[in-house]
Amino acid sequence: MSFLEQINTSGNIKDLSRQELKILAKEIRTRIIDVVSRNGGHLASSLGAVELTLAIHYVFDLPKDTLIWDVGHQSYAHKLITGRNDRFDTLRQYKGISGFSKTKESPYDGFTVGHSSTSISAGLGICYGKYLNNDDSDVISVIGDGSLTAGLAYEGLNQTGDLKKRNLIVILNDNDMSISRNVGSLSSFLSRTFSAKYLQTMRNQFGAFLKSLPKIGDDMYKIAKRSEESFKTFITPGMLFEAFNFDYFGPIDGHNLDHLIDILDNIKNPKDPILLHVTTKKGKGYKPAEENPVYFHGVGAFAIETGKSNKKPGPIQTYTQIFGAQMVKMARTNQKIVAVTAAMPEGTGLIQFSEQYPERFFDVGIAEQHAVTFAAGLASRGLKPVVAIYSTFLQRAFDQILHDVCIDSYPVVFAIDRGGIVGEDGPTHHGLFDYSYLRCMPNMVIMAPKDEAELSRMLVTAINYDGPCAVRYPRGTAEGFTVEDDPKPIEIGQARIIQEGKDILIIAIGKSVCESVKAARELENKGIGVTIINARFVKPLDTRMIVEQASRIKKIITVEEHVLDGGFGSAVLECLADAGVAGYLLRRIGIQNTFVEHGPQDVLRKDYGIDRDAIVKEAVKLHAIELK
Repeated sequence: MSFLEQINTSGNIKDLSRQELKILAKEIRTRIIDVVSRNGGHLASSLGAVELTLAIHYVFDLPKDTLIWDVGHQSYAHKLITGRNDRFDTLRQYKGISGFSKTKESPYDGFTVGHSSTSISAGLGICYGKYLNNDDSDVISVIGDGSLTAGLAYEGLNQTGDLKKRNLIVILNDNDMSISRNVGSLSSFLSRTFSAKYLQTMRNQFGAFLKSLPKIGDDMYKIAKRSEESFKTFITPGMLFEAFNFDYFGPIDGHNLDHLIDILDNIKNPKDPILLHVTTKKGKGYKPAEENPVYFHGVGAFAIETGKSNKKPGPIQTYTQIFGAQMVKMARTNQKIVAVTAAMPEGTGLIQFSEQYPERFFDVGIAEQHAVTFAAGLASRGLKPVVAIYSTFLQRAFDQILHDVCIDSYPVVFAIDRGGIVGEDGPTHHGLFDYSYLRCMPNMVIMAPKDEAELSRMLVTAINYDGPCAVRYPRGTAEGFTVEDDPKPIEIGQARIIQEGKDILIIAIGKSVCESVKAARELENKGIGVTIINARFVKPLDTRMIVEQASRIKKIITVEEHVLDGGFGSAVLECLADAGVAGYLLRRIGIQNTFVEHGPQDVLRKDYGIDRDAIVKEAVKLHAIELK
């Protein structure tokens, strides 16, 4: 029996020797690679955090002590040693375990995560909550160097340093050398030495003594502190974190279990906030992931032997690829177009744009709020910024869109990728709220294409529009329509009737239009005639067309891949009410007021009642009702 098979709780690993822990680390990597090769997932980050995970569990008393993973991309080893090894084959599968930390899944998951840069703020809140509850256990927040590009992380550091709350340990997992390089064994030795408890105690006691000296005490303390910092910064880059009143240690090798265990053992139960800087290698232990950590950050199923994807490329492109190609095409003839993304150039399809127009491409890091206000500044000087951000992450910049873009109606284009159900990443990543949070904003235009040809036309429309404009499109393969070489813009607010029938009126938006067309074919076989309006715009609606058709056909269904509260169907209801249309029956198909779990997109659409079958079922029921 392997060591991993003997681990049922975090406490079990404390019975292992350090040499056995190193064997366990290899077993964990093998298990992670095996499952992710079949299920897909965040491979490189999790492989890079194996030793760090084991050291934390070996030293601390979890779950009494609280461990928080920022984002959760690196949490697979944590899941394996906290009672989920027997279910790990269900990782990211429908009804299986989540790919992120989730409090409902395990008491060892200290906080539900999925979005970046939350761990320090959450950790401080938990730490202070424990203090008020007379609980002196530790809180460990693990944050990556990429997550430190977000302002939220610094807001958390700032308040932590101000409160000077003890028992909070922030571990910076630096896996890309973006903050500083590991300066070797001397740094590791000094960090482990400086972290020894008796030296921490001596330093605190000596500082208190200096402060107590009459008249000159505070000055002497400041001089001593500066001297200590000057010495340490010959070796370590801790001045930034010391400025936030953290005691800084590192950087140390995040794959050296002995060093990790020694330093964590020294710094647990701290008297002041501590930041431990460890350097790790993304993809550690699997050569293809080490060589291409960007690809293996979030990867689909692949062959372990080669690292190559199991998915055969098809003739139909994804919506993301269509967006990227159209951006390059438009930029050739329009020098004002610039592209902005928040640490997602690959994910948003902007790599080709960045290569062809490097001076017009901006990756601002994980800083969506900054991305939007930065774009507003660009637009204020006559440029045409296109901000490409996933729907779920754009939520973080609500105020900046409202205040910095919409008030002055700057012509910023929001290319909202992953709109709707995204699949295996689950509730933190589904883009099901964008219509609602954008529709209430004055001056904002919102479009959603039914296919890739319409996406290209909408991007041209957005570039030509002199005001804020959002184009929202789904994750995954497009519908297979031909994209025109020179796509023409669409008149703002103009819907289109796709087909006409006398019994049921379906008003759909985005991907739901194609599902409605499929449903209409089945309904016609049942003798039910259907008129379909492709709304194309969530705002402004084509009021004339909708009112005209609703006055003619009194049985109406709206369809959207979005929450019903404040969404597209709500907009249609408001339109009909304001126009005084009476005597109709309207049913809305969309996501109820709930969070959608993880699973394959088609399975989730069926389970949550927004696919073709759901439309057919609702239409049959509605058709059977007699209107008075």
